[in-house]
Amino acid sequence: MGQSGHPGTMRARRDCRTVAVSILIVEDEILVALEMQCILEERGYQVVEIAADLEGALTVADKIDLALVDLNLRDGLTGPEIGKRLASEHKAKVLFVTANPRLLGNGVEGTIGVLPKPTDEASLTAAVAFALAPSTGAEAPPSLHRFG
Repeated sequence: MGQSGHPGTMRARRDCRTVAVSILIVEDEILVALEMQCILEERGYQVVEIAADLEGALTVADKIDLALVDLNLRDGLTGPEIGKRLASEHKAKVLFVTANPRLLGNGVEGTIGVLPKPTDEASLTAAVAFALAPSTGAEAPPSLHRFG
């Protein structure tokens, strides 16, 4: 007798254990941050925090896999410093999401790249998937400008 109780049938066991990816959104425009959170959570990612400044970002730094960081925040142009610290001190992957990508010049050491704002759902999710993928030499999505 199969697992379903009927002869000759098998019920597939659903034992899909997925490792939740923890994401930090560093953005001081709450509507932008909430939109990003909604998009990411619909795809199974866990947004652990929305931070509006350096202090808020560092409070959860050890709990994240990826940070999406704007440049100009509530406490000024601290995004580049946040990205650098999250990448170097906390080993998080970092993508910048900003309307001012030129402020990053050739990039910030240890970070992946920049996604220009405004962005769309497809560009955001492709950039996040790329950032979280194992290093396989995959090509970055067209909307993401890679550093290095």
